[in-house]
Amino acid sequence: MHPMSDIMKIQSNKNQTGKVHTTMINQNNPSEQTKIAFLKAFKTLKLAGLLRDSGIRKAQGIKVSEVFELLLLLAFQGKNLYRYLDSKYQETAASKNTYYRFLNTATYNWRRFLTSLSAKVISSFSRLTRPDRIKVFVLDDSVISRNRSKHVELLANLYDHANHRFIKGFTMLALGWTDGYSFVPTDFAMMSSASKKNRIQEVSEAID
Repeated sequence: MHPMSDIMKIQSNKNQTGKVHTTMINQNNPSEQTKIAFLKAFKTLKLAGLLRDSGIRKAQGIKVSEVFELLLLLAFQGKNLYRYLDSKYQETAASKNTYYRFLNTATYNWRRFLTSLSAKVISSFSRLTRPDRIKVFVLDDSVISRNRSKHVELLANLYDHANHRFIKGFTMLALGWTDGYSFVPTDFAMMSSASKKNRIQEVSEAID
């Protein structure tokens, strides 16, 4: 995916009031082919169906697939959601609460969604390479720092092998697939320390 610049029209739908809802996004490359390719990928990978199958649904209002597509495009561009919603494009987007509720819903099964999406992407990549090409899974256990946190469940003192020191945080265990040219993340798990003495905060029903 190439960087993009200009304003891109993502989708236009009628909301419950009958008013046309248009989602716009700031891009870095006016190439129409690039815009079409990005949106075609959403359709080809059937993201809406994968979201539903993973329990990622909304009861009413703007479609969950539209919310996800905007957030994904912002991530690809390194754009900040708060600044985007506070910009001149805020009138063309859904309310801030819509996006933040979507991001903060704890019942969504993102691991299932990632694995399902990865399977589709890997299948597509495999059709483009020789059958004898070596394909492998890669494991990584990077430490996610949360040095300013105090009362996060299962927060622990962990040894960061990259910086050679102990920090407060979690271990992000990630599994990825590669054919030596492309890399696809397939699953992940946030992990605490197995040693109770290193855990700063245990699981607590008093914590939201």
